[in-house]
Amino acid sequence: MADQHLPSSIRLTDPRALRAYAHPTRLALVGLLRREGPMTATRAADAIGESVAGCSFHLRQLAKYGLVEEAGGGRGREKPWRATAVFTSWEARTTDPAAAAATEALELAVAERYFELMARWIRTRAEEPADWQEAARFGDTVLHLTAAELTELGTKFQELTQPYLERLDDADMRPAGSRPITLLQLAFPADATGGNNQ
Repeated sequence: MADQHLPSSIRLTDPRALRAYAHPTRLALVGLLRREGPMTATRAADAIGESVAGCSFHLRQLAKYGLVEEAGGGRGREKPWRATAVFTSWEARTTDPAAAAATEALELAVAERYFELMARWIRTRAEEPADWQEAARFGDTVLHLTAAELTELGTKFQELTQPYLERLDDADMRPAGSRPITLLQLAFPADATGGNNQ
């Protein structure tokens, strides 16, 4: 499990970094290292079902943009890698066309990753203990909000989850029976048409 104390966030601003991160294997690798802590390309390949050579290549690419780094020790494909931060962030809005296109590509890749994780849960849910099946959430709510209210709601959501974040990189703080949970934050205008809605 993770045993390093990671900075909370790394912010991507370079369109090349955004495009580099927008790869399913790279998203999976960063998520794995954040969840499980340092590991070799060999172990990572086994965990995500990719080739060792592929994982090694993708880890080197992620390192070019500061998303992962060598953790020290080992050689070649047997050297451990670690994530450099708990979260990755980027500008939601930009006037630079290259950055806007790269941001769109990354966000679509992340959305596809969320869908894959959710679909895996749905397919395997029946094999899970009853308490986990009942505790899991699946659904949506439509709210009528202003942009300011939506921003405020997002802030309150972050405050609500804050007490649990220290458990990400300190296994000793995790209560018995706890599991890594994917908690998605999705909130957007349901009537978006691509035009300007007032």
